[in-house]
Amino acid sequence: MIEGLQLRRYNAEGAKEILDQLVDLYLEVYAGDGEFYTEDRYRRQLDLHMQRSGWELVTARVGGPLVGYIYGFPLSPQTRWWEGIQDPVPPGFTGENGTRTFALSELLVHTGWRRHGIASALHDELVASRSETRATLLVRPDNTAAQTAYAVWGWRKVTKLRPNWENAPVFDVLVSHPRDQSSSD
Repeated sequence: MIEGLQLRRYNAEGAKEILDQLVDLYLEVYAGDGEFYTEDRYRRQLDLHMQRSGWELVTARVGGPLVGYIYGFPLSPQTRWWEGIQDPVPPGFTGENGTRTFALSELLVHTGWRRHGIASALHDELVASRSETRATLLVRPDNTAAQTAYAVWGWRKVTKLRPNWENAPVFDVLVSHPRDQSSSD
Protein backbone atom coordinates (compact mmCIF):
# COMPACT_ATOMS: atom_id res chain seq x y z
CA MET A 1 0.00 0.00 0.00
CA ILE A 2 1.19 3.48 -0.79
CA GLU A 3 2.14 5.83 2.04
CA GLY A 4 -0.19 8.79 2.43
CA LEU A 5 -3.14 7.17 0.61
CA GLN A 6 -6.39 8.72 1.80
CA LEU A 7 -9.73 7.10 1.01
CA ARG A 8 -12.95 9.07 1.40
CA ARG A 9 -16.61 8.13 0.95
CA TYR A 10 -19.18 10.35 -0.71
CA ASN A 11 -22.89 10.18 -1.31
CA ALA A 12 -24.30 11.77 -4.46
CA GLU A 13 -24.82 15.17 -2.88
CA GLY A 14 -21.25 15.36 -1.58
CA ALA A 15 -19.79 14.10 -4.85
CA LYS A 16 -21.29 17.01 -6.77
CA GLU A 17 -18.60 19.21 -5.21
CA ILE A 18 -15.85 17.21 -6.96
CA LEU A 19 -17.75 16.34 -10.16
CA ASP A 20 -15.27 18.11 -12.45
CA GLN A 21 -12.36 16.24 -10.83
CA LEU A 22 -14.15 12.92 -11.42
CA VAL A 23 -14.77 13.77 -15.07
CA ASP A 24 -11.21 15.04 -15.61
CA LEU A 25 -9.69 11.83 -14.22
CA TYR A 26 -12.09 9.71 -16.30
CA LEU A 27 -11.11 11.55 -19.49
CA GLU A 28 -7.42 11.20 -18.67
CA VAL A 29 -7.69 7.46 -17.98
CA TYR A 30 -9.73 6.76 -21.12
CA ALA A 31 -7.94 9.17 -23.49
CA GLY A 32 -7.65 7.57 -26.92
CA ASP A 33 -10.02 4.67 -26.12
CA GLY A 34 -12.67 5.63 -28.66
CA GLU A 35 -15.88 7.52 -29.26
CA PHE A 36 -17.70 6.01 -26.28
CA TYR A 37 -15.42 7.70 -23.74
CA THR A 38 -16.51 11.33 -24.18
CA GLU A 39 -17.03 14.04 -21.60
CA ASP A 40 -20.65 14.61 -22.56
CA ARG A 41 -21.59 10.92 -22.36
CA TYR A 42 -19.78 10.45 -19.06
CA ARG A 43 -21.40 13.51 -17.49
CA ARG A 44 -24.82 12.14 -18.53
CA GLN A 45 -23.88 8.72 -17.10
CA LEU A 46 -22.75 10.22 -13.81
CA ASP A 47 -25.89 12.35 -13.55
CA LEU A 48 -28.15 9.34 -14.12
CA HIS A 49 -26.20 7.08 -11.77
CA MET A 50 -25.96 9.66 -8.98
CA GLN A 51 -29.76 9.84 -8.91
CA ARG A 52 -30.00 6.18 -7.94
CA SER A 53 -30.85 5.35 -4.36
CA GLY A 54 -27.78 4.05 -2.50
CA TRP A 55 -25.24 5.55 -4.95
CA GLU A 56 -21.81 5.65 -3.29
CA LEU A 57 -18.35 6.87 -4.26
CA VAL A 58 -14.94 6.21 -2.69
CA THR A 59 -12.05 8.43 -3.78
CA ALA A 60 -8.31 7.96 -3.39
CA ARG A 61 -5.93 10.86 -2.90
CA VAL A 62 -2.20 10.95 -2.30
CA GLY A 63 -0.98 14.28 -1.00
CA GLY A 64 -4.11 16.07 -2.17
CA PRO A 65 -4.72 15.25 -5.86
CA LEU A 66 -7.37 12.74 -6.87
CA VAL A 67 -5.59 9.59 -8.09
CA GLY A 68 -8.51 7.18 -8.35
CA TYR A 69 -12.10 6.38 -7.51
CA ILE A 70 -14.79 3.75 -7.53
CA TYR A 71 -18.54 4.12 -7.48
CA GLY A 72 -21.67 2.07 -7.72
CA PHE A 73 -25.27 1.62 -6.67
CA PRO A 74 -27.84 -1.10 -5.90
CA LEU A 75 -29.88 -2.30 -8.87
CA SER A 76 -33.58 -1.49 -8.60
CA PRO A 77 -36.39 -3.81 -9.70
CA GLN A 78 -36.80 -1.61 -12.81
CA THR A 79 -33.09 -1.60 -13.70
CA ARG A 80 -31.96 -1.51 -17.31
CA TRP A 81 -28.48 -2.69 -16.29
CA TRP A 82 -28.97 -6.15 -17.80
CA GLU A 83 -30.31 -4.97 -21.17
CA GLY A 84 -28.01 -6.08 -23.97
CA ILE A 85 -26.98 -9.47 -22.55
CA GLN A 86 -25.65 -11.52 -25.46
CA ASP A 87 -25.51 -15.06 -24.06
CA PRO A 88 -28.04 -17.11 -22.08
CA VAL A 89 -27.88 -16.70 -18.31
CA PRO A 90 -29.32 -18.86 -15.52
CA PRO A 91 -33.06 -18.41 -14.84
CA GLY A 92 -33.66 -15.50 -12.47
CA PHE A 93 -30.17 -14.06 -13.02
CA THR A 94 -31.45 -10.62 -14.03
CA GLY A 95 -34.20 -10.39 -11.40
CA GLU A 96 -33.63 -7.50 -9.01
CA ASN A 97 -35.37 -6.28 -5.87
CA GLY A 98 -33.25 -3.28 -4.87
CA THR A 99 -31.17 -5.22 -2.34
CA ARG A 100 -29.84 -8.18 -4.32
CA THR A 101 -27.11 -6.69 -6.54
CA PHE A 102 -24.66 -3.83 -6.18
CA ALA A 103 -23.43 -2.56 -9.56
CA LEU A 104 -19.87 -1.25 -9.69
CA SER A 105 -19.94 1.26 -12.49
CA GLU A 106 -16.44 2.73 -12.45
CA LEU A 107 -13.11 1.83 -10.90
CA LEU A 108 -10.25 3.85 -12.25
CA VAL A 109 -6.77 4.89 -11.20
CA HIS A 110 -4.56 7.54 -12.78
CA THR A 111 -1.96 5.87 -15.02
CA GLY A 112 0.91 7.29 -12.95
CA TRP A 113 -0.44 5.65 -9.78
CA ARG A 114 -1.19 2.16 -11.03
CA ARG A 115 0.48 -0.95 -9.56
CA HIS A 116 0.54 0.57 -6.06
CA GLY A 117 -2.51 -1.21 -4.60
CA ILE A 118 -4.83 1.78 -5.01
CA ALA A 119 -7.43 -0.06 -7.11
CA SER A 120 -7.46 -2.92 -4.63
CA ALA A 121 -7.86 -0.52 -1.69
CA LEU A 122 -10.73 1.30 -3.42
CA HIS A 123 -12.42 -1.97 -4.37
CA ASP A 124 -12.15 -3.46 -0.90
CA GLU A 125 -13.30 -0.25 0.81
CA LEU A 126 -16.49 -0.03 -1.23
CA VAL A 127 -17.40 -3.71 -1.64
CA ALA A 128 -16.76 -4.67 1.99
CA SER A 129 -19.31 -2.13 3.19
CA ARG A 130 -22.15 -3.34 0.99
CA SER A 131 -25.04 -5.46 2.26
CA GLU A 132 -26.17 -6.85 -1.10
CA THR A 133 -25.64 -10.58 -1.69
CA ARG A 134 -23.79 -10.07 -4.96
CA ALA A 135 -22.05 -7.42 -6.99
CA THR A 136 -21.67 -7.01 -10.73
CA LEU A 137 -19.58 -4.97 -13.10
CA LEU A 138 -18.81 -4.61 -16.79
CA VAL A 139 -15.24 -4.79 -18.08
CA ARG A 140 -13.90 -4.74 -21.60
CA PRO A 141 -12.57 -8.16 -22.69
CA ASP A 142 -9.32 -6.53 -23.88
CA ASN A 143 -8.61 -4.88 -20.52
CA THR A 144 -6.22 -7.59 -19.38
CA ALA A 145 -5.00 -5.76 -16.26
CA ALA A 146 -8.53 -5.24 -14.97
CA GLN A 147 -9.60 -8.77 -15.91
CA THR A 148 -6.64 -10.19 -13.97
CA ALA A 149 -7.28 -8.01 -10.92
CA TYR A 150 -10.96 -8.88 -10.79
CA ALA A 151 -10.18 -12.60 -11.04
CA VAL A 152 -7.76 -12.31 -8.10
CA TRP A 153 -10.45 -10.44 -6.13
CA GLY A 154 -12.94 -13.28 -6.67
CA TRP A 155 -15.00 -12.04 -9.62
CA ARG A 156 -16.08 -14.45 -12.36
CA LYS A 157 -17.36 -13.92 -15.90
CA VAL A 158 -20.99 -14.85 -16.53
CA THR A 159 -21.79 -13.46 -19.99
CA LYS A 160 -21.23 -10.57 -22.39
CA LEU A 161 -23.29 -7.41 -22.72
CA ARG A 162 -23.47 -4.42 -25.06
CA PRO A 163 -25.23 -1.46 -23.40
CA ASN A 164 -27.83 0.34 -25.48
CA TRP A 165 -25.68 3.48 -25.71
CA GLU A 166 -24.27 4.96 -28.88
CA ASN A 167 -20.80 3.57 -29.68
CA ALA A 168 -20.88 1.27 -26.63
CA PRO A 169 -18.37 -1.57 -26.74
CA VAL A 170 -19.15 -5.15 -25.76
CA PHE A 171 -18.28 -5.86 -22.13
CA ASP A 172 -17.77 -9.00 -20.09
CA VAL A 173 -20.29 -9.22 -17.24
CA LEU A 174 -18.55 -10.20 -14.01
CA VAL A 175 -20.20 -11.18 -10.73
CA SER A 176 -18.89 -11.51 -7.20
CA HIS A 177 -20.59 -12.85 -4.10
CA PRO A 178 -18.86 -11.08 -1.21
CA ARG A 179 -21.54 -12.15 1.28
CA ASP A 180 -22.14 -15.69 0.00
CA GLN A 181 -19.25 -17.28 -1.87
CA SER A 182 -21.29 -20.46 -2.39
CA SER A 183 -24.03 -18.81 -4.46
CA SER A 184 -24.42 -20.07 -8.03
CA ASP A 185 -25.56 -16.88 -9.77
